[in-house]
Amino acid sequence: MGFYGTLKLIFIKMKRKLDHGPDGRPFPTGKKRCKGNSCPSSLAPFQATPTTFGELRLANGHSAQRRRVTSGPPPSGLQDWLHIFQAWSGPERLLAMDELIDRCETNQVKHMMQLIEPQFQRDFISLLPKELSLYVLSFLAPGDLLQAAQTCSYWRTLAEDNLLWREKCREEGVAGCVFGSRRRAKGGPASSPWKTTYIRHQRIETSWRTADTRTPQVLMGHDDHVITCLQVSGDLIVSGSDDNTLKVWSAVTGQCVRTLLGHTGGVWCSQMSVATVISGSTDRTLRVWNAESGECVHTLYGHTSTVRCMHLHGNRVVSGSRDTTLRVWDVVTGQCVHVLTGHVAAVRCVQYDGRRVVSGGYDYMVKIWDPETQTCLHTLEGHTNRVYSLQFDGVYVVSGSLDTSIRVWDVETGGCVHKLTGHQSLTSGMELRDNLLVSGNADSTVRVWDVRTGQCLHTLQGPNRHQSAVTCLQFCRGLVLSSSDDGTVKLWDLRTGAWVRDLVSLQSQGSGGVVWRIRASDTRLVCAAGSRNGTEETKLLLLDFEPEERGGNE
Repeated sequence: MGFYGTLKLIFIKMKRKLDHGPDGRPFPTGKKRCKGNSCPSSLAPFQATPTTFGELRLANGHSAQRRRVTSGPPPSGLQDWLHIFQAWSGPERLLAMDELIDRCETNQVKHMMQLIEPQFQRDFISLLPKELSLYVLSFLAPGDLLQAAQTCSYWRTLAEDNLLWREKCREEGVAGCVFGSRRRAKGGPASSPWKTTYIRHQRIETSWRTADTRTPQVLMGHDDHVITCLQVSGDLIVSGSDDNTLKVWSAVTGQCVRTLLGHTGGVWCSQMSVATVISGSTDRTLRVWNAESGECVHTLYGHTSTVRCMHLHGNRVVSGSRDTTLRVWDVVTGQCVHVLTGHVAAVRCVQYDGRRVVSGGYDYMVKIWDPETQTCLHTLEGHTNRVYSLQFDGVYVVSGSLDTSIRVWDVETGGCVHKLTGHQSLTSGMELRDNLLVSGNADSTVRVWDVRTGQCLHTLQGPNRHQSAVTCLQFCRGLVLSSSDDGTVKLWDLRTGAWVRDLVSLQSQGSGGVVWRIRASDTRLVCAAGSRNGTEETKLLLLDFEPEERGGNE
């Protein structure tokens, strides 16, 4: 339904409510229920329903005398004809008018239209109290609300209401209001910060979907080694490699600003918050770094084998190792505060929300821990092969396994809520947000699930599907990003499952080129690429989707 259609429907509902009492029966003509002794003046036009066109003109504030056609004296018998017309019933008048219009010439019909149409073009929004007007406008979609602002200055003032736009942003899933000075267009109201937030959000999404893909910046480093982990925070990018190093890059200049040296084995995992970087290595240690200075703040000793995974929350990081244990560390002091034992094979993935730790291992098990008491609350049994990926949102635990299945568990009871089937191979990566799960699989597909129902909403495939294993994925803004062993990064529509476009296509795609990792911020995409056969140099690709600024008050 369009903008004016929506307004008309809302107005009809409101009018019907004004015309009827609580028992559903209409009030007598000209009488409406009002609080107190009188109705508000702004509702005065609704106090009596006009029964004739002349009364409608008076209700609209026009004089009873309208401009007459000056073509000579009135025809004889006009008054008699009018008396006959008035004596007819409503249906008889309609029939007579149909016959009369059929016999009119075009200019005569045009004269009637010019006389009648203006009387039905009423700006009912301006007749209502502001609170009621805003309530009416709250039913409009954001795009229709932007269109409404172009109607007149009063509508524009209403359509800039900040609380109204805050609600629109909530409905659209837009967070993070752009606060600051409220820009004021010449002669217009100050722009709502929440409206500015919404418009920027729409421009950024449009840029991701349709803007010309600019030539990416190429950040060369790590020689011919594999980039194993990738983090983005603000204008800093940190890449870790099996060459024993991490590199810190400027997302603004594309330059490597420093190399973090200290590990004596390959770096396999990392986490980042602002300028603090934590890395885990085959040398059995974790290191805490200051990315801005390059200083190694702490070296965390304790694991007896490769540190394979970690998850940071606040000032604590939980690490999982091939030594079968998990350790909880304070990144400020560098102290190990808890050790979690119970797995009987390597720990491959871990999630931590500040309250509970969830881990998955090569022993086919998923475990839920209380780190403060160092106790295992639940052991989730069901997978028949190694667990490679986890997601945890405080309510559900989701585990992906080499057995091709994905399982959804209740964190409080430890019960299996759903077994998600459809993938044909290893689920290597997942993301869970707002009960939507996106999974990437070695079968070259990406699937979107509703974890509450266990339903597969979309399978992202078709003619533009990946041609090899999915290596990494990320979703936000109604979009899904996926990278693959086929050397591409693809963009998909989360709501429809449709392919949008390829954002990256390596020259060596299909012949050895691989995109190992991707990380996206609001306006940037960073890809770690290379090859396993020397056909593609190891590098980072940086794409910028910042929309061009537009002047004026949108």
